[in-house]
Amino acid sequence: MTTVAPLRILLVEDNPGDVLLLQETLADQQGAFELENVERLAPALERLRTGGIHLVLLDLTLPDSAGLSTFTAVRTQAPDMPIVVLTGLSDEALAVSTVRDGAQDYLVKGQVDGNLLGRTIRYAFERKRTEAALRESEVSYRTLVERAPVGIYRSNPAGRFLAANAALVRMLGYDTLEEVQRLDMARDVYADPAERQRLLDRDSYTDREYDEVEAMWKRKDGLPLTVQLSIRAVRNVAAEVEYYETIVRDVTEQRRLQAQLTQAQKMEAIGRLAGGIAHDFNNLLTAVFGYVDLLHEELAANTRAQQDLAEIRKAAERAAGLTRQLLAFSRQQVLEPVVLEPNGLLEDFEKMLRRVIGEDVNLRLTLGADVGNVRADPGQLEQVILNLAVNARDAMPTGGKLTIETANAELSEQYAEFHQAVVPGRYVMLAVSDTGVGMSPEVRAKAFEPFFTTKERGKGTGLGLATVYGIVKQSGGYVWVYSEPGLGTTFKIYLPQVDAPIDAAPRAAELEGTLAGTETILLAEDDELLRPLARNLLERLGYTVLAAANAEEALALVRKHAIPIHLLVADVVMPGESGRQLGRRLAELRPETRVLYVSGYTDEVIVHHGMLEPGLNYLQKPFTPGALARKVREVLDAP
Repeated sequence: MTTVAPLRILLVEDNPGDVLLLQETLADQQGAFELENVERLAPALERLRTGGIHLVLLDLTLPDSAGLSTFTAVRTQAPDMPIVVLTGLSDEALAVSTVRDGAQDYLVKGQVDGNLLGRTIRYAFERKRTEAALRESEVSYRTLVERAPVGIYRSNPAGRFLAANAALVRMLGYDTLEEVQRLDMARDVYADPAERQRLLDRDSYTDREYDEVEAMWKRKDGLPLTVQLSIRAVRNVAAEVEYYETIVRDVTEQRRLQAQLTQAQKMEAIGRLAGGIAHDFNNLLTAVFGYVDLLHEELAANTRAQQDLAEIRKAAERAAGLTRQLLAFSRQQVLEPVVLEPNGLLEDFEKMLRRVIGEDVNLRLTLGADVGNVRADPGQLEQVILNLAVNARDAMPTGGKLTIETANAELSEQYAEFHQAVVPGRYVMLAVSDTGVGMSPEVRAKAFEPFFTTKERGKGTGLGLATVYGIVKQSGGYVWVYSEPGLGTTFKIYLPQVDAPIDAAPRAAELEGTLAGTETILLAEDDELLRPLARNLLERLGYTVLAAANAEEALALVRKHAIPIHLLVADVVMPGESGRQLGRRLAELRPETRVLYVSGYTDEVIVHHGMLEPGLNYLQKPFTPGALARKVREVLDAP
């Protein structure tokens, strides 16, 4: 790391109190300045002859000199030295004279703080050094300005360009400097004509230099520009602004990427919240399903109570659907991916789509030739397409055209620079476009957020696009939305191409005979509501059940009972050791015991990147008594 040498300042000041105050003030500038003090003019002139001084901080009232003659003597001795007058004389005429004769600034004691003084000293030194460089090589300076990668211009208070470099001309989208010089800045450059005047009216705008003033500009073609301005006001002897010298950086792309990153972080935070909510609800819904089904068996058929139970179950099923969508958005669902051909999936799904969107929407499939394969959960990918098609239908209440396209796509390094988190490579693009009402920028920015909807109350949950976002992200892909009011909407999904052949469609497991059994099951569930329910369900089917609230209790039961334990049913997330850790420890004690994991959401101890580890049996909450019975029997009867 390069250490910047401090500026050596010669302080010509005879008042010890002022000297001490200045030393303390500049000490706060983190070693930027080194102060050397003399009390009279004569030793000051002698010190300047020996060299090594970068700037003079000069009081005009000294024991051996006073007034303008003090400044003149120092200026004559060191004509190229930057001089900042710091005096107790609040004399406007004297201030004008010293600045006119070459002082970098005129400051009155008691009216400056450390920041202003430090800024003034740095500016005085830099300006003097720049002036010297300009005198030495005007030609080199002009070349530097012309070739600078940032825009540099000079403008007058009326808002006209007096001079500008080539970078600024290009930035604004013009061909020549003459075109730029004919522009009115407020009308032709600022996106909001009033913004320039607001900047001029700001209190800080009376300062001599300020950095990183951000503004919205526009190019010749109307495209917006976000610019960062570093401005210096050049004043005449009456302290009136003659012109502004400005350095311009185009930060449009930087701000766009920052907005993308902020949006991604917000979506990640919302996803974690959604996943936690879904986890807690899944435990509750499992209990609701269980007790409703148990009561259903005990009540007489065709009674009012039976009908009420059916309504409770319908409500629970709707709630379970919402939690599934929340898990999809938060990327905490368990996927069962296979290698599939997107074109084939769409052709098989077309008839279903036509029934969903209705006859007044014209559906058209435009499937690219030789589109590559992708690895995805086919049911989840169909859910993505269905959600987008339903949204498109709702955006075309009087009918329209819905187009679904596929094509191979190569996302380049350049594309990745413009789209946060994209990994360059080969993808399959799936686009869903409609001719509907479109979205405003404000709606588009929130489109994938859960529970955000523009539909009437009761017409939508606001989870459709959130589900799309989660499924695509969990599948390793990306989704972008392009839309303008009145011009329709296009969703583009990019899924990574894979070179593997298409997987054969999995056959559904067929269970023969009864779901009952006589095996011994070790149940590890920390939820006080679910543990007795699951035990009751399994014992009704004839199983012997050993129930534990955590891993340690479960292992204690294993050591206590010498009987064979045929199956461990373990919740994934429990206090202390997880269900996965319990499964590993049990495998050492009872290697013959099979394991079934259950959970309200996926966890890294069970899944890797959203996909089950090979050989693991898993049941997602919420589940019904029938689903638990079938899964238990399936695991016990598997080869």
